[in-house]
Amino acid sequence: MAVVQFRVDDKLKEDASAVFEKLGLDFSSAMRMFLKRTVYCNGIPFPMVLSEDAYSATDAIQAVREMQKISAENGNSEMTLEEINAEIALARAERKNRK
Repeated sequence: MAVVQFRVDDKLKEDASAVFEKLGLDFSSAMRMFLKRTVYCNGIPFPMVLSEDAYSATDAIQAVREMQKISAENGNSEMTLEEINAEIALARAERKNRK
């Protein structure tokens, strides 16, 4: 694994880190996301902005908890990754057969 170092103004790093924190990310994860999307898009990947009504990390955690509750109510909260992938493959096959 490579270590990437670069110099950046303290204030810029502080401001960027604050934005990343609101998105539920740490600085290193945000930089890895940027690099992966750059390769995927073969260019500068995307504008990532927070709107006035942006979700906070707390909102995201609450949404995950709500999805877990719904999953438990529907009886699929204990599915393994293999079972989930099989369900996805089946749904895709059914959709392809309908076309």
